[in-house]
Formats: sequence, C-alpha cells, structure tokens
Amino acid sequence: MSTRRNFIKNTAMGVAGITLLSSAKMYGNILGANDSVNIAILGCGGRAHSLAKAIGQSGNSKVTHICDVDKTRLDKFQGYVTKTNGNTPLKESDFRVLLENKEIDAVAIATPEHWHAPMAIMAMQAGKHVYVEKPCSHNPHENELLIAAQKKYNKVCQMGNQQRSSVTSALAMEDIKNGLIGNAYAGKANYRNARKSIGVGKEIAVPSFLDWDLWQGPAPREAYRDNVHPYNWHWFKAWGTGEIHNNGTHEIDICRWALGVDYPNRVVSAGGRLHYKGDDWEYYDTQMASFEFEGGKMITWDGRSCNALKPSGGRSATIFGTEGSIILDRSKYELYDLSGKKIKTLRENSLGTSNDTSDTRGFDGLTVNHMKNFANGIIKGEKLNAPIADGAISTQLCHLGNIAQALGESLNVDPMTGRVKGNKKAKKMWKRDYEKGWEPKL
Repeated sequence: MSTRRNFIKNTAMGVAGITLLSSAKMYGNILGANDSVNIAILGCGGRAHSLAKAIGQSGNSKVTHICDVDKTRLDKFQGYVTKTNGNTPLKESDFRVLLENKEIDAVAIATPEHWHAPMAIMAMQAGKHVYVEKPCSHNPHENELLIAAQKKYNKVCQMGNQQRSSVTSALAMEDIKNGLIGNAYAGKANYRNARKSIGVGKEIAVPSFLDWDLWQGPAPREAYRDNVHPYNWHWFKAWGTGEIHNNGTHEIDICRWALGVDYPNRVVSAGGRLHYKGDDWEYYDTQMASFEFEGGKMITWDGRSCNALKPSGGRSATIFGTEGSIILDRSKYELYDLSGKKIKTLRENSLGTSNDTSDTRGFDGLTVNHMKNFANGIIKGEKLNAPIADGAISTQLCHLGNIAQALGESLNVDPMTGRVKGNKKAKKMWKRDYEKGWEPKL
C-alpha cells in the first residue's frame, strides 16, 4: 500500500509528493523566519469571514487586500476585517489586479466553486501562494490541472479541509495507525441539513452592485436570475458541485485519512432530488455514494440536504475497525468498543485548540490552525496538513460520486490515477465547457 500511495503522490498526475513539503527549498519566495505573510482574500462571503478572523489570530499572517465582484459584500467585509483584525484592507473588484501586486504574498480563495481551480492556477502563475477552499476544482479535468500547476510553478498550495489541522483528529489517526481499533476497514461520512426549496428563478436585470460577467468568469454566459447569487449557485451545475462537494468533501477526506486510502477502484451512487420537485436545484438533496478500495476497504457518503434528522450528529465521520470504532467531528473524538459502549471522549478545546462557535459565519479554531500551517509553509517550509496533491484526491472522490449518480452506473476506476476505466459517457463528463478566453491552461 505504501508503495502505491507514494506512486500516486509523486507520479500519477505529476505532483510533488507530500513528503517533500517539509523542505523550504522546494518553494519559491520563502519569506524570512520573522516575516508575516500578506494575504488577499478573494471572495467576501460567509467563509471569508472565518478566514479573516483566523488569519488575524494566526500570528504569522495579515489580511492586506480583499476582493469581490459584489460591491455591497466588499464594503461590508472591509468593515468586518477592520473591526475584527484591527487593520483596514484595501479593496479591489477585479482579482487580476491583485495578482499583479508585488506586496501580496498569497491569496485565499473563497469564491463560488467554478472559480476555485482557474483562480488558483492564475495566482500561482502570477507568483502567489494559494489557499483554496474546498472543493479545489469544479470538474476532474481542473483537478488534474491544479495538481500539475502546483508542481510547475512551485508554490505552496493548501486546500481548505481544515479538520486536517484538528488536534483530536490527528490523535485519532495516530491511535488508528497504532491498532487501537484493530484493522480499520470502513468509514461513513455523514451530513444533515434542512435546506428549503430554491424555487424557479426569474430573469431580472443584473443588480447595479454586481459584476455579473466577472462573477461568471470561466463559465458559459447565462442571463441573471433572482435565485442564484449569493448562495444558491451551489446547486447549479454551471457553477456549483452539489452537497457531496459543499460539505461531503470534509468527512470523506477524514475517512480517507483514517483508512489510509487514495483513489478507489469502484464507485456507485444512489439518490436524487427527492425532497422537493420542480424547482431549479440541479444536484441531489439525497445521495448515498459508496467508494470501494483495494484491500477490502470502503467509504460511504450519506448526504441529506433537506431533512435534518440527526441520529448521529449533523456531520461526522465514523471509522469502523475489527476491535472498535471512532466517531470524529470538528470538536471531538469518541472511541467505542465493539458492543457500542463509549470508552473515551477527547474534546478539541480541552487540548489547546479554540473551537469558538460564537460567530454564526462558521469560525472555528481549526481554521486558525489551518491558516497558521499554510503561512508557516510559506515562511519556513513547514509540512502542510492538506497539500493540494492530497486534498485533490478527496475532491476527486466527490467528482466520481457525482458522475456515478448522474449516469446511474457503477464506475470502475484506476486506483493509480483516479480516472474512470472503459466508460465513454464518464469521459465526456471529465471537463466542462468554458467561456471563450477563460479556459485555464498551464
């Protein structure tokens, strides 16, 4: 298994291996040990608030610039950063202007998902280090391109799967590695919500405060509708990637970490738009995807967007072993024996990690750890907790889940490359159509 994992990290997509990330020599523009990283936040929605607050508490970075195509969001976010971090970042509506700014060391991308990989690639081409929120790509083609870009441009690139920086999750991984629950053979990724219908959108004039053309960027042009911006783009295939990416990326990633697996050899998915009918939501409000791996291991994704019954918590990753089980969420680690009896609980905030949930925009101490790790990767070559070479694998699993669901077929996958074998229909779904002049290229 270790030989295959090393091959995947270093060869299959031409990526730089995770083990190399501990060396400062691999990256360009390493700052001095006492320097602070100047970060521009691209996209000023809910997640940007968490990132800004985390950067302010990291002690090794600073939000110096912010960018959004929505002027109302941009102005409001500037005030938030000033109040929270004590400095007023400069505003810009076109991220390309910021990529030319020599004072900016790195960008944190918190835009709609269709922008993640194209913007990250453009940033690395401009000499910037990149923190990109999950999922790191809109489609499998972009996933492969982003990994190759990190290698070519030699920049620090971390994905925003912040539970990789959890103290309790890291302890659980050590316990699993040391055989505490025997052979860990299965993981279940769980997410629940009670989202409402998004209705049927009406074409209306583009609001005066929004640059709709730049908002669409690499996506083919569509008329503006009243049920897309600022959040419901998640459920449209032109811009979003559905709940399995929006939230499932996190727990699927934790299951992968615990089981020590990368690409699967078989993927199946069942579900659909089952809760509401007739609205514009194009993805699945109910999805159960299964990923099978070499060595008899498996991961299941159980995502329910519109029914918030939480028998096992709103979101969690459960790891099943021959001697017991472990349930992980963002705040704790619970160990159970084979009879289901709880043996111990370790809480994140009792182990030196703040888990402040007072900010309704989702701030948590894991993001502080994750952003600090990202900045230390730039400053002194610290090993990243979620380098893009690894984060992209979890993103790829979600892409495969959506493809299997869309086709209604079982997918046979090459576990060395993550590519579907012998399925022409899946191959046609590997890449999106791009607006002329916007297709990302190396």
